[in-house]
Amino acid sequence: MKAFSYRKGVPGFRFAGVACGLKKNGKKDLGLILADEPCTAAAAFTKNSVKAAPVIIGQKRLKSGLVQAVLVNSGNANACTGEQGILDGIAASAALSRELGIKPGLVVPSSTGVIGVPLPVKRLIEGIPALIKTATPVSMSNFSDAIMTTDTFPKIVALQETIDGHIIRVCGVAKGAGMIMPDMATMLSYIVTDAAIERKLLAALVREKVELTYNRISVDGDMSTNDTVLVLASGKSKIKISSVGSKRYELFSNLIYEVMKQLARLIVRDGEGATKLLLINLKNAKTASQAKQAAMTVANSPLVKTAFFGQDYNWGRIMAALGRSAAQFNMAKVDISFNGIQSVHNGQGVTKNIGRLKKIMKKDCIEISVDLKAGTKNCEVTTCDLSYDYIKINADYTT
Repeated sequence: MKAFSYRKGVPGFRFAGVACGLKKNGKKDLGLILADEPCTAAAAFTKNSVKAAPVIIGQKRLKSGLVQAVLVNSGNANACTGEQGILDGIAASAALSRELGIKPGLVVPSSTGVIGVPLPVKRLIEGIPALIKTATPVSMSNFSDAIMTTDTFPKIVALQETIDGHIIRVCGVAKGAGMIMPDMATMLSYIVTDAAIERKLLAALVREKVELTYNRISVDGDMSTNDTVLVLASGKSKIKISSVGSKRYELFSNLIYEVMKQLARLIVRDGEGATKLLLINLKNAKTASQAKQAAMTVANSPLVKTAFFGQDYNWGRIMAALGRSAAQFNMAKVDISFNGIQSVHNGQGVTKNIGRLKKIMKKDCIEISVDLKAGTKNCEVTTCDLSYDYIKINADYTT
């Protein structure tokens, strides 16, 4: 497995991004992924019971397992917009399908931005001709720019693997910096590949890898109404992946996982106002569900996150979070380390390491290792600190 330049593109796909007037600042706000022909597709959507109109539309259309175009707008979430929001999403998709000469059901819409504001669908539709005209295999960066909201940098990962003498490429793009705690943040991610894979196999693979990557991150503990992870396979490589357990499947599975993992970590690194990336390694819980619950409780604790922002090695806040996580363990056996330096041994502080721990707290990437010694199940979660800037960004988001 190795990286390749996303500017080379992935066989079978074109990308575009333009400004159609949805954002007040005049930046790109409408993106397109266009396949040469209908692709095998699988997706994961938010589990929030309050779902945006494009999520509702996308869930229905993905039942066919085929997608040829993805239309994404930023600057407006088209969420909590009632029946009109559904009609607007369908209208935009229909306008794109007419311009392309494809069936409306092959278009999946996505939106991100402010909740509760009607979608300016006329502006969106007026931007479609420019999207199609400018779509090229090497324009992934324009698409990435078009889907960002409070993101401070584009998030694109491109990896390839040689399978039976042929190169298979996987390229993914994501947006997200706040309202991040997916459970399938505001998070959108689109992954394209030239692999040839059966729909049911791809759907199962997406569910599995999403759970291990996007569902293991948190910026602020808030789940979006719009979260979408969509994977499209063009089949242009002619390498068929048709059975679980085969060498081809394992190589492709690892490729998808690595792209998702890297994108997920980029989302957290760009967390709104974040100054530190925090990698939580929860070890030896009684059950897998308890391992995840304990790790996520630590990751979402405002007290833990603000302590790291303040460079305070206050491990007591981690212990307190573990205690309210519902995980079963004996506090007198817990060990906690920061970047390999032990701060807690058998539930009590290791005072001799205080000087070293203070230095570690100044770093911008810190691994927090927690050993519950209650079982054999582990979980890794990626989060970030909570700073003044997070408050500033979100205090006036709609204004």
